[in-house]
Amino acid sequence: MKVTLADKLSQISTHWDPHVVADYNGNDVMAVKFQGEFPFHSHVDTDDFFLVLKGEMTMDIEGQDSVPLRAGDLYIVPAGVRHRPRAAQEVEVLLIEPKGEPNSGDADRPAAAKPRL
Repeated sequence: MKVTLADKLSQISTHWDPHVVADYNGNDVMAVKFQGEFPFHSHVDTDDFFLVLKGEMTMDIEGQDSVPLRAGDLYIVPAGVRHRPRAAQEVEVLLIEPKGEPNSGDADRPAAAKPRL
């Protein structure tokens, strides 16, 4: 199955709302745009996968130095690690999460609906 990420991302006009673009071994492969900062949170039972497609972002890890990420950079947040993605300008990111995993983890923020494109 071919997925053209630029086409999928052109259909997204909101921030922090991942859209499922493919399925992979019980995981949702998602495209998302974001700007600003997400609240600190963790995912108890799963790693968090981020691949920056366009723009720049920062991954804040509680108790550690922040990690700057640019287009082409991949970052895996280990399960249970409190983290916060943020971006001064809009960034486009590919995410992979197990189906049913709320993108907000244990944060007080409601989870995104993760519609399919």
